[in-house]
Amino acid sequence: MPSFTRRSFLAAALTAPILVRAAHAEEPQIKVYKSPTCGCCAAWVEHLEQDGFNVQAEDVSQDMLWQIKARAGITDDLSSCHTAFVEGYVIEGHVPAQDIRRLLAERPEGLGLSVPGMPIGSPGMEMGDEREPYATLLVHPGGAADFFARHN
Repeated sequence: MPSFTRRSFLAAALTAPILVRAAHAEEPQIKVYKSPTCGCCAAWVEHLEQDGFNVQAEDVSQDMLWQIKARAGITDDLSSCHTAFVEGYVIEGHVPAQDIRRLLAERPEGLGLSVPGMPIGSPGMEMGDEREPYATLLVHPGGAADFFARHN
């Protein structure tokens, strides 16, 4: 049976928090701006957290949210109910975590990703078995966008 000295116990106890912090440092950090009254925004944040993202959500007024979108290059036709930022990219709306991970792995040129509107069945917009097809768009400056992923 292994014997633990006070010194080995202390070394293990002091090392554990460092290892936990190092593991969290590798997870993508995402900052989300949302309305305090939007339930689907909170559900999307939970979706990201369940996928391993380190999420910091901040409730802001609608006016402030529209200012954030405008500064990030999100036009009205690309907008949704919340705006996020991760590693230099903007994430608009109910973008699936898998699409964000692909964006971060591939690093395409563009401002970021958008799922315009609030499609039923997208992360945070689940309604039982109801689903509507939607697309995740790669957003470019000036409001141009290309298909990044399709979801059925």
